[in-house]
Parts: sequence; structure tokens; C-alpha cells
Amino acid sequence: MTSQDNQMGKIYILPKAIKTVVRDATLESYGVIGLAPGNVRQSFVKMFDEEGDYGIVVASDERGLEITINLIVEYGLRIKSVTDSVAESVKYNVEKTMGVPVKRVNVHVRGMRISDID
Repeated sequence: MTSQDNQMGKIYILPKAIKTVVRDATLESYGVIGLAPGNVRQSFVKMFDEEGDYGIVVASDERGLEITINLIVEYGLRIKSVTDSVAESVKYNVEKTMGVPVKRVNVHVRGMRISDID
């Protein structure tokens, strides 16, 4: 959980809210087919909850957030370009929406897939 102090009190931001912003920013990025489970526990979550927050891990400390994203990239695209775009988009959207600094975004490509067969 992330918290911020202001003159009227304390604001708590749950990891689920941060994961929602990360998920939307990631899936809107060019070349991303979808999220992939990062471990066995997330694989079980994916089986039972299609809209779950698998593929995203958020850790926080006093300096900011560290976000890890596991994704599937479209085949034929340059992986570095896609991952750089995802990292920048996620960092920008989380900092803009949540007002919490993002110190690191780790992007792991778990697979490649052809998105549209025409």
C-alpha cells in the first residue's frame, strides 16, 4: 500500500488501483498482445479470473514504486521498441494518475504471438 500525506489527512493507494492503471497503459501500447502470468500463482489466477491482475507486480517503498510487467509481444516487431514504449507509458500514466513517483519499470517479454492473421 502506498500512502501520501496532505494538509487534510492521509491518502492510501492500494496496489490493485495501481495495477489497473498499469494494465490499461500496457494494453494500449503498440505491439502488446496481452499480459502473461509471471509465476505459478498468477497462472492459477488467470485460469479462474480472466480480468485478474496477473502479469503485474507492484512493490513500493519510501522512494517510489517498482513495477514489473510480464507481457506478450506481437511477432515481427522490434522488442526493444515495444518494451521501451510500454515502460515510458506506464511510468507516465502512473505518475500522472496516482501522483506517486515510479523509480523503476521492469518489462519481461514472456512470449510472442501473431495478432491478426489476414
